[in-house]
Order: sequence, then structure tokens, then C-alpha cells
Amino acid sequence: MVSQLTDAFARKFYYLRLSITDVCNFRCTYCLPDGYKPGAVTNKSFLSLDEIRRVTRAFANLGTEKVRLTGGEPSLRRDFTGIIAAIRENPQIRQLAVTTNGYRLARDVKQWRDAGLTALNVSVDSLDARQFHAITGQDKFRQVMAGIDAAFEAGFSRVKVNTVLMRDVNHYQLDTFLEWIKHRPIQLRFIELMETGDGGDLFRKHHISGATIREQLLARGWIHQLRERSDGPAQVFCHPDYVGQIGLIMPYEKDFCATCNRLRVSSVGQLHLCLFGENGVPLRDLLSDDTQQAALQARISQALSAKKQTHFLHQGNTGLTRNLSFIGG
Repeated sequence: MVSQLTDAFARKFYYLRLSITDVCNFRCTYCLPDGYKPGAVTNKSFLSLDEIRRVTRAFANLGTEKVRLTGGEPSLRRDFTGIIAAIRENPQIRQLAVTTNGYRLARDVKQWRDAGLTALNVSVDSLDARQFHAITGQDKFRQVMAGIDAAFEAGFSRVKVNTVLMRDVNHYQLDTFLEWIKHRPIQLRFIELMETGDGGDLFRKHHISGATIREQLLARGWIHQLRERSDGPAQVFCHPDYVGQIGLIMPYEKDFCATCNRLRVSSVGQLHLCLFGENGVPLRDLLSDDTQQAALQARISQALSAKKQTHFLHQGNTGLTRNLSFIGG
């Protein structure tokens, strides 16, 4: 199915990132260093299961092939397995992924897969348990590692691991990460630290370009892979001697936005055309019952005309994104 979601720059959108909560139980230095503060973002309740069912049905009808559930920490929702099942009611959505801190993986990953989850991204910013604790504020390294093992046992053939690349924190640990994925089907994705409204000082201290990793990979014989139309923004590299892969997400690189294929809906029902955009388009007033699907699809389609060509991060414009749990990263 060809996406009906096209913007003024002829970009087509096959990928929805849907935040289902902004609550998180970790205190990562680059996102929520002081922990989650209830009511800090909104006093509204999060989207209900039925609202999630309706909004994802609208996107599926418009050509969306992939949905990623984000947060906060999405698995903190008690109805998380039900949300997975509701989205999988749409045959057009071929991929349903979640980005998680891994806190509940070991316990719940099998039931998530049984409900229809097809892909996993787990956040692991260090392979040193003490440094992991320092970054996340939680002494859960071994629990998260056990969760990744449980994901493979549950039938996932590959797991993506997200690592926020930070100067003088983990940027020099490439060899350790490469050894970890040598015999494991893990796509390790280094994500450049991004400036947010609350994180300017951290950004200036720890930002480093993913190009430094790319240069090392190419020098060691790693090969750049082609992207599929519903893939995320990572540049993916493989090597004949490694079972695992490396992905690089570099939002400050020239033309990063040229291949944008994803839209975002926040946990309170705002459509965001960019992670670092302004405001958002309200959808929640059209999610109360099933009779408003046509109007909902029309509003989503019409909103694309306002999508800008780039995120303007280079100019230090972080929009309304105070932290990465606000819209779902």
C-alpha cells in the first residue's frame, strides 16, 4: 500500500511513533536526570486503549506500515499487552515495535510477542554495570541483560539496542560493544546526543558526532547497508565476521531530514510532525467514538502541509521538546 501521507517536500510517511505514557521509572542523565515529575507535562490523562485503537486504525488506513510504541517507559502501562493486540488488529501494520528500558522484559516479553509485537529496541548506554547505574539511576543492568536473553528465547530473531553516544562517557567503548555483538544478533545503534530544552549544558559537555564511530567502522571493513522505506533513521553497517550490526543515528548530519518517513503522536493525542517541532495538532477530540474516522484521517493528512523541511537543531532550536520523554524520543 502506498502511503497517502505526503508532505510538501514529497516525503512519504510509513512509520508512526506512538507515545502511550510520559512516565518513566529510570532517571537517565540525558532525559530525566531528576526523575519523572507527575503533572510536569500535562494534567490530561493518557490515551485510552480505545483511543489508541482508533488513532492507529486511522494511520493504518492512510498507509502506515510500522508503529513503534514509546514513552516514557511504555511497559509501565498495565494494559500494555492489550495495546499491542489492539494495534495488531490492523493487517496493514506489518511491524509493531517497542522502545523500552528493559525493566520488564524478562518477565513479560513472551506475552508481548504472543500478543503480536514484532520488534524490540532496548536502551543500554553502557556494558559496565556501575556506569549503567550512574547513567540511568537504576541498578538494573543484569536485569536488562536477562531481558534481552529472554527476548531471544521468546522468538525474536534480532534485538536492537539503543546507546546514546556521549563524549567521555561511552564514546571510547566501541571495542567492548563490538565484542558483545560479535556472536549475538543485536543491532547496536549509537544515537547522537540531542539538545533539548532542559539539556543544553549536558549537550555542550558530552555531544560527539557519530561520524567518529563511522570512520572507525569503515576503516575496519564494515559495510553500509541500504534502507527500506519504513526503516528508522539509522545508517546500518554489517561485517562478515560479526553476527550483529551497528546502526548510527546522526540528526546533526547534513540532509538527515531528507529521508524522514515518520510522524509522532504524543501520549495525550497531539500529532507532532517533528520531534523538535512546535506545538502539535490535536487529534483527541476525534477519538471519542468510531464515527469520526473520516474526519480524523482528513485532519492527519491536512496537517502534513505544515511539516517543515528540517528540524533546525543546528540553530539550537529545540522547539517544545524539554526532554525526550515528552513526545517519545
